Amino acid sequence: MKYSILLGSALILAGCAADISEAEKSAPGQQGSEAASAATPEPVVPPEFTPVQSDLFGIVGSLSNAWADVDSDGDLDYAVSLKGGAIQLYLQEDGLFVDVTGAYGLPPFDPDAPPPSAEDYRREDYKEFRGLSFGDFDADGYVDLYAGATMPAQASRLYRNVGGESFVDVAAAAGLTFPGRSSRQNNWVDFDADGDLDLYAVDRIAENKLFENEDGVFEQVFADGGPTDSRATVGACWFDYNQDGRLDLFLANQSGATDALWRNDGDTFTDVAAEAGVDSAGREEGEGGVGCAIGDYDNDGDFDIFLAAYGPNRLYRNEANGTFTDVSETAGISEPDHVVGADWGDFDNDGDLDLFVVGYEGPFGEQTPLNKLYVNDGSGGFENILTLDSPLNAADHGVVWVDYDKDGDLDLSVTDGYGPEGGHFVFRNDMEASLAGHALEMMVVTGEGAVAVPGAEVRLFNAAGDLLASRLITSGGGYNAQSVIPVHFGLPSETVVDAEVTYFTPSGAANQRLDNVDVSQWQGKVLKIEVPAGD
Repeated sequence: MKYSILLGSALILAGCAADISEAEKSAPGQQGSEAASAATPEPVVPPEFTPVQSDLFGIVGSLSNAWADVDSDGDLDYAVSLKGGAIQLYLQEDGLFVDVTGAYGLPPFDPDAPPPSAEDYRREDYKEFRGLSFGDFDADGYVDLYAGATMPAQASRLYRNVGGESFVDVAAAAGLTFPGRSSRQNNWVDFDADGDLDLYAVDRIAENKLFENEDGVFEQVFADGGPTDSRATVGACWFDYNQDGRLDLFLANQSGATDALWRNDGDTFTDVAAEAGVDSAGREEGEGGVGCAIGDYDNDGDFDIFLAAYGPNRLYRNEANGTFTDVSETAGISEPDHVVGADWGDFDNDGDLDLFVVGYEGPFGEQTPLNKLYVNDGSGGFENILTLDSPLNAADHGVVWVDYDKDGDLDLSVTDGYGPEGGHFVFRNDMEASLAGHALEMMVVTGEGAVAVPGAEVRLFNAAGDLLASRLITSGGGYNAQSVIPVHFGLPSETVVDAEVTYFTPSGAANQRLDNVDVSQWQGKVLKIEVPAGD
């Protein structure tokens, strides 16, 4: 098993000390570069994808998918929620996935139970979890799991990870036993930058809730406004859209409602979606946002929004002045499908972000998956290369790009809640090894045991100081999908890069740099950069 080297204020890289001065830590990076983009070579031939352990992942009716290193052994594990209330957990062992659901104390799948029907959703005792979300809420170095309830008969659950060997439900002690609602997306996020993970719980039929973490006990805050949004929210994404040093919140809302962009003003939140140009006003009753995905698709240093929707999809380009421009039509991704979720990822390692979109067609009970793989042409446009008969056109719910086998290319994880195939799927990216090696995976962690720092930003630069690409350590996104995984950079031509991390403190954003990173030294490993925990 290969392990990453933990990097702190004195960083060690491949046995050589790399001292970082205070000036280097705080130096701002260049935002965008024509020189960097001009050096990008022609896109590589798209690789093929191979389904992995199809028999193991064949259970019908999968909803939420989430990835994290549950047992802290250096590789990524896989959790999936199912219709009927089961939460399957698969650990990686020697390159294969093993079902450890029962051993870890999670509700297992009952193979003798009939598949849930449309009538089951009307039963008061029906159970179902969505919005699985991994996060180290108690900062003990092991990722915990939150499972959002969707029906009144059940409460949401908070599973504390006990030494990487089991889970124990501590929702009651943590103050998170509010009744089941219509959970779709949940975010672990340090919204107040005090160094611990808070929880944002999204609801489709009731108010959303923001809980502040107070030494492992959660208290609702902003109960009378702000993120306690009563619109039919399905998707939620946190990121610093205006680069003022605070994490803001974008909400995708259904049932004809406008979307929200809650600007974090410190003591208050203000919905600025209309003035920022991202409210999607004028929807019909059956239209609405479903999943959001945040990524710097144009490599200019700020983060853009893709909105998966019932109705026209939206790609909002961040103009770095507090506003966004809807470039959906010119980018070629505005088709009005029943799109559910999406995830950004450089699956071909050509240096820019591509987009996988999951959706469906047909009436309820007869849905058929209808997915898209949009390849970024590097000039602001996208082309869907997925055919209807592609094996990747097999799911309609959660989607996550993840390099589960650490071979340098992004694999794909999708779940199928309603389609005829059922099941949840992991597709291995079979990119040529020489191309897969042109990549770098990074994680931002704290010295307090926390596994990741949601909302942190990572940027890479070439030797001339030109920006190559930016990535966001996400707290959740897409739809029914959340993960604690490294960010992935495809690097088609660079062998040595400089890295800059932006993280958040009570006094605003701070930067930390690591220069002269030899990409070849990190193949099959994750470069972890340690930043100070909040106060």
